[in-house]
Amino acid sequence: MGNMRFVFRTFLILLAIMIFVPLHYLYRVISYGSPFPMWFLGITGWIVGARVERYGTPLRRDVFFISNHVSWVDILTIAGASGTAFVAKAELAEAPVVGWLCGLNRTVFVKRENRLGVADQINHLREALMDNWSVTVFPEGTTTDGHSLLPFKSSMLSVLEPPPPGVLVQPIVLDYGEVAEWIGWVGNESGINNFRRVLSRKGSFRLGIHFLEPFSPEEYRGRKAIAAKAREEIETKLEECLGHPVRPFQHDVPPVRYSAPAVPIE
Repeated sequence: MGNMRFVFRTFLILLAIMIFVPLHYLYRVISYGSPFPMWFLGITGWIVGARVERYGTPLRRDVFFISNHVSWVDILTIAGASGTAFVAKAELAEAPVVGWLCGLNRTVFVKRENRLGVADQINHLREALMDNWSVTVFPEGTTTDGHSLLPFKSSMLSVLEPPPPGVLVQPIVLDYGEVAEWIGWVGNESGINNFRRVLSRKGSFRLGIHFLEPFSPEEYRGRKAIAAKAREEIETKLEECLGHPVRPFQHDVPPVRYSAPAVPIE
C-alpha cells in the first residue's frame, strides 16, 4: 500500500506540473508575477499530505520572511500560503527538475562557500527585495526534528545590512505537531528516501503556519541583532505550540550531511 500511495502521489505531482507550468508560461507572455508557481506548490503540499492551518497574515511584498526549518515540505506550504520566493543553496539549481521548478518560483541561489562572490549574491537578493518580492530564508541552515531550534546564521541576513527601504521582517513558525519528528529530514537519511517515505505515508497531517508580527529591521543594529530578534520571536511561539521548551538537537550538523552524536563511553 505504501508503494501504491507513492506512485499515486507522484503521478498527481507530475499531472500538476503538466497543468500549471504551461499556464505559467502563457501568463508570462501577457503579464509579470505569475500566480501559478504559488498555486502549484500549494497543491503539491496538499498532495504530499500537508493540511495547512494558517495563523496570522503574511505580508505580500517588501517582506523578508525568517522561518524555522523541518522539511522540504516547508517550501511547498510556505510558498502556497504566501507566494514567497526562497533563498537556496546553489547546488539545488543543478538538480534535475527540482532546480528548474525552483527557478520558476524565482529562487535566489547562493554559494555559501564562495566568499569572493558574497557581495554579488547579496546584491542579487537585494534586487529581488527591491523588485517587491517576498523572500524566505531558513537561517538555521539545515532541517531539524521540529522540537529544536538551532542557532541562526546571521550571515544569511547580510542583505538587511543596511535594509532596503520599506522592507519589513516577518518571522514564521512551522508547527508539525505530533508528526514533526517523523516528517523531519534528519540523521543520515538521503533526500530520495525521505521523499519516498513522506509520499508513502498513510493519510494526511496537520501543519500550522504561524505568520508572526512583522518588525522593521531598521530598529535593530545590524544582522546579528535582527537574527536574535527573529529567533526570540520564533522560539517563544514554537514553545507555545509544542507545550514545552525547545530541546537540544539530537544530531550534530556538519556542513554536508548529518551524523549521529557519539555515544559516551561508560
